[in-house]
This record gives sequence, C-alpha cells and structure tokens, in this order.
Amino acid sequence: MAKLINGKEVSSAVKKKVGDEVLLLKQKGIIPGLAVVLVGDDPASRIYVNNKKKACEQVGIYSVEYTLPAATTQNELINLIEKLNCDSKINGILVQLPLPAHIDEKAVIEAISPLKDVDAFNAVNVGRIMQGDYRFLPCTPAGIMELLDYENIDVAGKNCVIIGRSNIVGKPMAMLMLHRDATVTVCHSKTKNLAEICSRADILVAAVGKPRFVTADMVKDGAVVIDVGINRDKDGKLCGDVAFDEVEPKVSYITPVPGGVGPMTIAVLMKNTITAAKLQNN
Repeated sequence: MAKLINGKEVSSAVKKKVGDEVLLLKQKGIIPGLAVVLVGDDPASRIYVNNKKKACEQVGIYSVEYTLPAATTQNELINLIEKLNCDSKINGILVQLPLPAHIDEKAVIEAISPLKDVDAFNAVNVGRIMQGDYRFLPCTPAGIMELLDYENIDVAGKNCVIIGRSNIVGKPMAMLMLHRDATVTVCHSKTKNLAEICSRADILVAAVGKPRFVTADMVKDGAVVIDVGINRDKDGKLCGDVAFDEVEPKVSYITPVPGGVGPMTIAVLMKNTITAAKLQNN
C-alpha cells in the first residue's frame, strides 16, 4: 500500500516559513506585495484567485486584485501590467491564465518585468531555469520538488518520466529533475509505446489533463507517482490524471487529488513573492 504524499501538510510547512520571512522583512520596513489580474469570469480561475488571496492573508503578504471584463483589450491589459511594473508596492505580478481568446498570452507574459514574474513564465526566467541559474521557479514543478524533498525521495540517478510537455508543468519539470541528476523522459501525444515507457519509471509525473489516464499497467511496482491533474470524471467527481484506486496498491508513494500537488502551487507562489521582494530591495 502506497504512502500518500500530503500536499496540505507540506504546503502548511512552506507557508509557515514564508510567514516567518514576511515578519523579518516587515521589521526592515518591507511589505511584500502581490498583484493578481483576472480577465473575464471563468469559474475555475475565480476559485484559484480566491485561494491565492486567502494564502496572502495567511502569510501576511499585501495583495491587490484587478478584475477586468472579458472584453478587455490586449493593450488595456498590457498598460495595466506596465503600471504594476513601476509600482514599488507590488513585488509580484500574476496574470491568471487562461486569458480570453482575443488576447495573446505570450505577449502578456513578456510584458511582465522578469523581476516581478512570480509565475516564472517570462522568457528571461525560462532561460535562467534552462541554465540552472534561476531566481524563481514555476510554482507547480517547484511544488512537486518540495513534495519529493519532504518525503526524502532523491531523484538523482532515477528514471523519471513526465507525461505532458506544457510550458507550465512538463518542460520546467524536466529541467528541475535534470538539475537534480535524474534521467528524464518527456512523453506527449505523439509518443509511441507510452505505457511501456511509463512502466519503467522510478518517478512518474502525470500532467496530461485527462481523467484517470494513467492505469495500473502503466506503472512499475514501487514507483513514485505524482498526479498533477485536476479533472472531473463522468459523474462530475473531482479526480486526477491517475486511476488512483488501481494504481495506489502497486506504488510506494502517490499524491492524492485533491490535496496533493494543488496546495503546493499556491505555497510556492507565496515563496516566489518573498524572493521578488528581497531582490527588489537588495
């Protein structure tokens, strides 16, 4: 029977450390600030934004939300970002994705100052991650590394397989594992023999966005399984990318959905905001 990797427990530990650092910064007259920009009224995005605001309150970070109508133009959004780039009270800028179809996400991400890009999506920060010389790490992959570290799971020399090659999870996850001396395989929709490749993984990260996609035959006995997916099954029940009930008995560690990777993403966002505040105040 697998040990559940408890994201709520680990995220609480990360947020406790962040809260302590916030107090130290405030003693020096520095109040870390995060601006969250939401365009449109996507219900999932609204939940994420509310959770981020709540986390800011918990750790003592000043937060401000900009809620813009779905009809907001790209220029209007970029003008707001440029204003926030110049605002000394704001250390981190987060534009909630996805954006409405008429707005170019890439152009918006590139408009955010690399020093305030707490999602680490800007090309400058992505390049620094490639080189291993980073200021910030993307929140979900960094959160996964925190989970592995908390459980003392060493990735060095391990065969790590990542299903999914998104800029948000798959690609940066591969880089972080490479920096820790793992042997990494990134699988995607064009991968042949996917089940066979996955079944050789010591650590399997599923970030494909398909409910219960990873089944028991795709997983090696004793593997570590990290489930990044947040989906609804045909009955409307929340589930991950992994068929938990059939995979869990085979593996050594597994993250549940909910309560696994999800809480870590927000905890690392808080950590990145503190890093940004320190960088901007030398």
